[in-house]
Amino acid sequence: MNSSQIGIMISIVVYLAVVVIIGVIYSKRTKNVGDFYLGGRKLGPLVTAMSAEASDMSSWLLMGLPGVAYLSGIADAGWTAIGLAVGTYFNWLIVARKLRGYSAKINAITIPDFFSERYKDSKKVLMAIAALVIVVFFVPYTASGFAACGKLFGTLFGIDYHVAMVVSAIVIVGYTSLGGFNAASTTDFVQSIIMSIALVVVLLFGISQAGGMASVIDNAQSLSGYLDMFATHDAEANAAAPYGALTICSTLAWGLGYFGMPHILLRFMAIENPEKVKLSRRVASVWVVISMAVAVLIGIVGLGMVKAGSFAPLEDSETIIVQIANLLSGKGFIFALIAGVILAGILASTMSTADSQLLAASSSMSENIIGGLFKVKLGETAQMVVARVTLIVISIIGVIIAWNKDSSVFEIVSFAWAGFGAAFGPVMLLALFWKRSNKYGAIAGMLAGGAMIFIWKFAVRPLGGIVDIYELLPAFIVAIVVNVIVSLITPAPEKEITDTFEEVKKIK
Repeated sequence: MNSSQIGIMISIVVYLAVVVIIGVIYSKRTKNVGDFYLGGRKLGPLVTAMSAEASDMSSWLLMGLPGVAYLSGIADAGWTAIGLAVGTYFNWLIVARKLRGYSAKINAITIPDFFSERYKDSKKVLMAIAALVIVVFFVPYTASGFAACGKLFGTLFGIDYHVAMVVSAIVIVGYTSLGGFNAASTTDFVQSIIMSIALVVVLLFGISQAGGMASVIDNAQSLSGYLDMFATHDAEANAAAPYGALTICSTLAWGLGYFGMPHILLRFMAIENPEKVKLSRRVASVWVVISMAVAVLIGIVGLGMVKAGSFAPLEDSETIIVQIANLLSGKGFIFALIAGVILAGILASTMSTADSQLLAASSSMSENIIGGLFKVKLGETAQMVVARVTLIVISIIGVIIAWNKDSSVFEIVSFAWAGFGAAFGPVMLLALFWKRSNKYGAIAGMLAGGAMIFIWKFAVRPLGGIVDIYELLPAFIVAIVVNVIVSLITPAPEKEITDTFEEVKKIK
C-alpha cells in the first residue's frame, strides 16, 4: 500500500469510526421502540432537512448523475435533476407538516402504522400490504448499497469484493442497530456535510486540471447536442439525438417518487417542532438544487479533463469522482487525506440511504407484521431485541442478494423508487388531503400502483414508441385513479375517521 492509499485509508477509517461512535452514544438514549424507529419525534430542523436529503440522494448523486452528464450531456441529467428538485420542494411544502401532525394525532410511528390508523383498519390488511411493499422494495435496495460499498473499496485498495462488502455492511448495521433512528439521522447529517465537501473539492480540482472553466465549456460546446436541454450527445456517432417532450415528462416523473418514500416520510413524522418545517424546507431545497447542479457540472468537467489529458476516457462513466480523487491523491499526502474525504463522501452517500432503508424494512417486519398483523404482544425490552434482530436478519438477506459483484446498482434503485412512488405516493396524498378517501380505495390504489410498476416495466415499456416511458408516471396515475374510484363506490368513512381528519385539518 503506497502513501496515497494510506492517506485515503486514514480518512475513511476516521469517518467510519465517527459513525460507529455516534451509534454508541445514541444507544444509551434509545429507551423504547418509539425512540428506535422515530427518535421520539425530537429531530431538529437542520438534522431533519439534511438527513432526509442525504438518505434520499444515495450514491446516485456522486456517481450516477455525473456519469450520465459525462456520457450524454446536460439534457437527461438536467431534466432528472429538475424533476427531483421540484418533487423535493413540494413534498416538504404540502406533505411534511401535515404528516407530522396527523401521525402524532393517531400515534403512528411507521408508514404502515399511519395508513392503518388513518383508516381504522381493524383487520390490519392495509398495514400488512404496506409492510410487505416496504420489505419487497427495500431489501434489494439495501443490497445495492452494500454492493456499492464493496465495489468502492475493492476498486480503491484491491480488497476482495465480498470482504469489503461484508465489512461495510457490519459497520452500517452496527451503528444503526445500536442507536436506531437518531443514530441514522445524525450520521446522515454528518454524511450530507461530507458529501457537500466532496462535491466542491472535486469540482474545483477538476476545473483546474481541465485547464479552467473556459476550456471545459469550449470542449462541451464542440460536442453536438451536449449542452442542449432538448437533445443528447451521441458519442459514437458524434451527433445530437432529439430529447422530446414525452421523454422530458417521463424524466420529470422522478419527482413524483418523493411522495411515497418511506425513509423520507419518516423524517417528516419525527420533526420535533412543526413550526420549523419552513426552515427545513428551505435548507433541503437549496441543498438539493446546488448539489445536483454541481454533480451535473462535475460530469461536464470530467469530460474536459479527458480532453486535457488528465486521464484516459472512462470505461465506466460513473467512476468520475473516484478517478478525480485518485488523481488528487497523487499530489502529496495531505491531498491524499483530502481525496479520502471525497471517497468517504461516496461511502457516506451510500450508507446514509442504506441505514434509513434498514430501519424502514426492520420496522415493517417487527412492528407491522409481527406485532400488527400477527398480534404478537411483547414487552418493551423484547420489542427492542426483536427490532434489532430483525434489522440484522434483513441485512444478512441483503448481503446474500449483493453477493454477485456484477449485480446492477442503479437499475434496482430506479425500480424501487418507482415502486414506492406508485404504491405509497397516491395513498399518502389522498390520506392527507381527501376526507372521502377510505380503506378500500387505499388498498386498491396501493395494489394497483405496485402491480402497474411490474406490468409497465416488463410488459408494456419493452414495446417501445410512446409507451417507452419511466414506469412511475403511468403507475402513479393508475394508482390515484383506482383509489378515487374505489373510494367513491364503497361505503364512506366512519364518523370517527372524518372527525379526526377535521381535527388534524385545524392544526397549523
